[in-house]
Amino acid sequence: MEKLKMHSVNFVEDNIEKIRQIFPNCITEGIGSDGLLKQLVDFDLLKQELSNVIVDGSQERYQINWAGKRESLLTANSPIAKSLRPIIEKSVNFAETKNLYIEGDNLDALKLLSETYLSKVKLIYIDPPYNTRSDFIYKDDFAEDSEAYFLRTNQKDDQGQRLVALTDSDGRKHSDWLSMMYSRLKLSRNLLAEDGVILISIDENEVHNLRKICEEIFGAANYAGEIVWKNSSKNDQAYISIQHEYLLCFVKDKAFNSGNWQEKKEGLDEIYKAFEQFKKKHGSDWKAIHKEALTWFKQFPEANPISNSSHYDWMDANGIYFPADISGPNYGQYRYDVIHPVTKKVCKEPASGWRYPETTMKDRIAQNLVHFGDDETTVPNNKTYLKNTEFQSVSSVKFKDGRVASKGLKALLGGNYFTNPKDYEFLSQIFKALNLQGEDIVLDFFSGSGTTAHAIMHLNAQDGGARKFILVQLPEECDTKSSAFKAGFKTICDIGQARLKKAGEVLVSGLKDDLLRDKLDVGFRVLRVDSSNMAEVYYNPDAVSQDLLSEQEDNVCSDRTQEDLLFQVLLDWGVDLALPISTETIQGKSVFFVDQNALVACFDKQGGVDEDFVKELAKRQPLRVVFRDACFKSDSVKINVEQIFKLLSPSTEVKCI
Repeated sequence: MEKLKMHSVNFVEDNIEKIRQIFPNCITEGIGSDGLLKQLVDFDLLKQELSNVIVDGSQERYQINWAGKRESLLTANSPIAKSLRPIIEKSVNFAETKNLYIEGDNLDALKLLSETYLSKVKLIYIDPPYNTRSDFIYKDDFAEDSEAYFLRTNQKDDQGQRLVALTDSDGRKHSDWLSMMYSRLKLSRNLLAEDGVILISIDENEVHNLRKICEEIFGAANYAGEIVWKNSSKNDQAYISIQHEYLLCFVKDKAFNSGNWQEKKEGLDEIYKAFEQFKKKHGSDWKAIHKEALTWFKQFPEANPISNSSHYDWMDANGIYFPADISGPNYGQYRYDVIHPVTKKVCKEPASGWRYPETTMKDRIAQNLVHFGDDETTVPNNKTYLKNTEFQSVSSVKFKDGRVASKGLKALLGGNYFTNPKDYEFLSQIFKALNLQGEDIVLDFFSGSGTTAHAIMHLNAQDGGARKFILVQLPEECDTKSSAFKAGFKTICDIGQARLKKAGEVLVSGLKDDLLRDKLDVGFRVLRVDSSNMAEVYYNPDAVSQDLLSEQEDNVCSDRTQEDLLFQVLLDWGVDLALPISTETIQGKSVFFVDQNALVACFDKQGGVDEDFVKELAKRQPLRVVFRDACFKSDSVKINVEQIFKLLSPSTEVKCI
């Protein structure tokens, strides 16, 4: 019986719980004042979360640590003044697609997405570099060495020296990889929905370190397991030949995700097809069916719902079933006579007695749920129908030949342009088992050749779903000597986008249902991480001299388009970047309509926006409206804009840039 607390609320424990919800990485364990092990707050780490400079401090505790950890945390929390610029010519169905492909550093991309997609992503799948080479941030043939990375991200001092020195030692090698992963995983957690899931492919080099930092970021209690994926049969290593990789899984919060994940057993479709053929050949001669199918069926042991059963395949009017042990769990539990339906004699009884009471057994016999042998000399068995056991919990062991994915991608693109891609059908099966449905969003910020998006489109084509994807990939340059470069692919993004275009065409052409074909979204909206669209005067007006200010036409960079401005506004306002966009010409001015009236924008810089134009927009009663500062005909018009909307559309938010 639970006892009453008989004391007031423990505010300390409540506050620690609140901190855990916001900063799970700041909760650790240590020795309390009473000498007992208890949950504590890592105040040093909490200070770092709340600071924009590196905080010193140390305390003995259970945790994973490495050189550069605090720098990676600082990097994750530091704001950036960048934007996402639309690349319409690279996109497919730009105006209507709900999928995104972002070119750029994934750290920047995650920061830019953090407000718009806060707690909205159902699944994150990433296949990051496995840290198999020293001094590399990305691996494979499209790697970026750390020297270039530190230069590009301004992580050098005034003398051009690295802020964190790199060496070939194992400790330094792991530290650099952990720092890269830690900042990105920390940002990604904010994007996950409360019932969201993250899957990470990794090999033996960093699987243990990866799990430790994931336990810190997502909470050890939210570890959901790992899948061992046997993907090769190589035998070229000393000691033990490594022939598998790992798929590490965490949920954001188990309180919101029950983990009711199930997958269809391997081989079921083949089994059903084969039995239909056996039935056509032998009719209702179950013995003939059994004899022909017995050997054939053993190639699909995973589909057998009865473990270690020597009986595999039977069939009656209700379908395929498996004869299973009907004996009781305890010796002599139930003893009674069971009459054979044909010979009318007492059947042989299992040594341990029957599993069910006599009344239950009679009911099961009446429902045709008991399998009898040719005569009474064989012990009867339970009937376990295949159709009732098609699904199982997601298995921790998978078998998939990695060469299949490479051959498939080569055939799709017409050449061997990418090394070691993941298998899109394998990922599709995993995604389905995790209950992705509706318009769930899937994010991959190490997207490589685009396997994740291919898997999502494939899954949608199978069941008519509308799942969406967001891919992020650094536009790493292809080696000029590579077959990819010779085929016209300048960057890895070019390969990924070509793969998605071709895969989409193949999927659409393979659909026979016109409605499903029209519904399937195989497009993607390409966006590129770039510097802000706003000139320096926008961010630091006090630092600009009067002479320079007079030379500024407006506060927008001269090389930016109206579409560039629109997407920075969407980011700033936290509006979904995948909403449909249309344009209209109103009183001679180009106007953007995002999801009809979710946001209306006019960036016409001709200075022709007058009160009549503003009134025309206000009559449409948009949720949000934004103007370019330089577009107003006069200062008086700019002053009156808010008053016009308050009068004609009081619920509209009005802003300008």
